[in-house]
Formats: sequence, structure tokens, C-alpha cells
Amino acid sequence: MISQDISIVLPEIVLALFAMTGLMFGVWTGKDRTAPVLVWITAAVFVALAFWIGVNGSGSSLAFGGMFVDDSFSRFAKITILLSAAAVLLMSQEYMAKIGILKFEYPMLLSLAAVGMMMMVSAGDLMALYMGLELQSLSLYVVAAMHRDDTRSTEAGLKYFVLGALSSGMLLYGASLVYGYTGTTLFSGVIGAASEGEISIGLLFGLVFLMAGLAFKVSAAPFHMWTPDVYEGSPTPVTAFFATAPKVAAMCLFARVVHDAFGNSVGDWQQIIAFLSVVSMFLGAIAAIGQTDIKRLMAYSSIAHMGYALMGLASGTVDGVQSMLIYMAIYVTMNIGTFAFILSMERDGQPVTSIASLNQFSSREPGKAIALLILMFSLAGIPPLVGFFAKFGVLLAAVDAGLTWLAIAGVVASVIGAFYYLRIVYYMYFGAEGEVLEAKMPPIQYGFMMASAIIMLVGVAGFFGVEGSAMAAAEALVN
Repeated sequence: MISQDISIVLPEIVLALFAMTGLMFGVWTGKDRTAPVLVWITAAVFVALAFWIGVNGSGSSLAFGGMFVDDSFSRFAKITILLSAAAVLLMSQEYMAKIGILKFEYPMLLSLAAVGMMMMVSAGDLMALYMGLELQSLSLYVVAAMHRDDTRSTEAGLKYFVLGALSSGMLLYGASLVYGYTGTTLFSGVIGAASEGEISIGLLFGLVFLMAGLAFKVSAAPFHMWTPDVYEGSPTPVTAFFATAPKVAAMCLFARVVHDAFGNSVGDWQQIIAFLSVVSMFLGAIAAIGQTDIKRLMAYSSIAHMGYALMGLASGTVDGVQSMLIYMAIYVTMNIGTFAFILSMERDGQPVTSIASLNQFSSREPGKAIALLILMFSLAGIPPLVGFFAKFGVLLAAVDAGLTWLAIAGVVASVIGAFYYLRIVYYMYFGAEGEVLEAKMPPIQYGFMMASAIIMLVGVAGFFGVEGSAMAAAEALVN
């Protein structure tokens, strides 16, 4: 039995051992001189594990008495997490080296964060959930403050840590209430207790506190307060990481909790998620309008996009979960391309993040300007780009579930949010002449940006098979 359990969690064990080995290797071989090599090795390990999970995974299995779940849903999430982490790691190397913070701890901390994320999406128990969540969070607190000579980075790490501790406290309090009223921490036990008549008021309070803690992790309003400052203050590659893999992990954990533990109480959590969705969409759309820093703008964009993903989850159906998974995969792809560009923004050798610095950028770099235009249009949800179909999927799922009012709110918020994406395009093509923005991209950054833009154009043909995989994942979760 133990050997079977270990075989199920083998990818997580391999990645954890790799991270610990990498830390020892870095210490023994000259620390930061090994960082560039470790970045490439870590990215290769991420890709290899994603391939391993995709090829060898089949069916549904439980490990350690149901605390760990291996199914199509968790495998879809893990592959998305690992591939996006590998992409961000590779395109961040040159930037981190340029500002002098490419340390061997960086890829190792991302590896440990990835272990936590993989555990999160496979959690079948409240304790396993918390262990995965905190392993991810503690690693991210450190990388947020990685640029120790920059007060904004230090502030970002401290804010993230303090507010993260608050959210963890709420989540733990919710978990203790759930345990107190059900007598178990296993999701399978919780769903059994929740199906016996109406859900008790104490268990409902536990659910609310759990969802508040999880809403913080996905940066859903009104638990978004950390996002703009942490996005702006963290080193840009770290911001790119925050905007991709951890969002997928937290959203999939959200789905795992509400369906696996409270799947028989859809009416109780549906209205909470719908509230989080509509507040996130409108706050992200409206608050981003006045932003002048592109990293802060992407923070509010992230809040809005989490609102759309939560709309799919609020549906409480297989189609809703499928649309949420597709949305997250497309969102991650768009963000990788966008941050590949943001990483290249500099003037006189110094990074810049001012939106106004993009004035007349198209006249100097027409190819990159077109790629960024495609990405901005896709983020705005303008047809016929893939981003439009991602939004259309979650809107359709909401309408089919009887949440037409939420779908209408989503359309209105999307129209408002289109303004700030189109403003970036306006600056690039019609802005006033000003200081020249340099956008020197290493080949790997250029490749990721162009690949992302091309996917937004040609992906409408069939989503590269993601649609079928997402449906299998959704069916594995909602059963």
C-alpha cells in the first residue's frame, strides 16, 4: 500500500528532492555562479515532469487514505502549472542577471512553490490543502522580496507576507469549523456530512471562511488588496510568475474544495462565488483605468480575469468547470506573452514600466507592436482572438446555469475593461513623440512573445486539444 501511495505522488517527490539537491549543489559549487545552469536544469525538469504526468496519468487514484487525489483534473492543472513555470523561468534569466539578483535560490524556490501547487490541486483533505498552500506561499513571499536593495521589492514581500498570514488564518479557522461540524478533514467525509439534510450554520460559516482564504490566493475582490502593490514592487520576472502558475493552482484548488467537499451544497456556495466574481470583474475593470504603471495595470487586469474564471466556477456544472479550466490555460498563455514584452522594456539600460513610455513604439518596432496589439485585444476579449472564446465559454456556462444576470454583468465589465487595453494600443500607434523606449529582447523572450501572439490567432481552430482535456478534467471533478 505504501509503495502504491508513493508511486502516485512520485512527481511531487521527484521535484521536492530535486529542489533540495539543487540547494546543496548551489552551496557546494560556488553559489550564484551556478544559477544560470540551475535555471535551465529546473526548466527542463518542469517540462519533463509535465510530459511524464501527461503520458503516464490515467484514471483516478487516491493516496494516503484519500488525502491526495490523482485524477484528470489534477493532471490538467499540474501540466499547466509546470509548463507556465518553465516558460517564466526561462524568459526571466537575462533580466534577473541584468539587475544582479540571479541567485541559485531563485529556481529552487520556484521548484518548491511548484511542489506546493501540485499538492494543492491534488488535495483531498483540509490538512493536505493547507500544507500545499503554505509551501507555495512561503516560497513566493521570499521571491517577492528577492531584490533586497530595492525598497519596493522588500515592501512587496512584507505586504504579501502579512496579508498572506491573515488569509491563512481565515482559511485555518474555516478548516477548524468544518472539522468541528463534520468530525473529519477528508473532503469525502465533509461531502457526506454536508449531504445529510440542510447544511448546518456552523459548517456554512466554515465554508465562508475557507472561501475567503482561497479568494485571497486568487486575488479576487474584495480580498485583492495585496495584488497591485506586490505586482508593482516585485522584480518583473517574479510578477510574471505570480500572474501565471499560482493563479492556476489557487483557482483549481478553489474548484476542488467546492466540488469535492461541498458538491452537494451548490446553492450555498454558488451565490458567494457569484458575488466574488462580479465584484472582481468590476473592480478590476474600473480601477485599472487610471493606472500609469503597466505592472499595476496587469495586477488589476488579473483581478478582473479571476472574476471571469470564477463565473465559470459559479455555474456549478461540468461545463462551468471546463470553461474555467480553458479560461485559465488561455489566460496564462496571454500573460506569458505580455510579460515577455514587459521584461524587455528599458531606457538607457534601466527597466521602465510606465505606460506612457510606449508612445510611438510601433514606428520603431512594428513586429513587436503587432504582437502586443494581438495580446491586448485577446486580453480584452475582442473576436476572433482566443481570449474572446475564453470569455464566451464562461458567459455561456453562467447562462446555462441560470445565472444570466452574472453573464450580463460580465459583458458590461468586459466593455469597461477594454478601455485600458486599447489605451496601450493607442499609445503605441498614435501617442505623442517622446523618449525612445528600447525593447531589446533575448531570443527566448522574443520567441515566447511571438508564440503567444500566434496562439491567440490560430488557437481558435481547436484550442490545440485543450478543450477535450478540460472536459475530461471537469468530468473527473464533478461526478
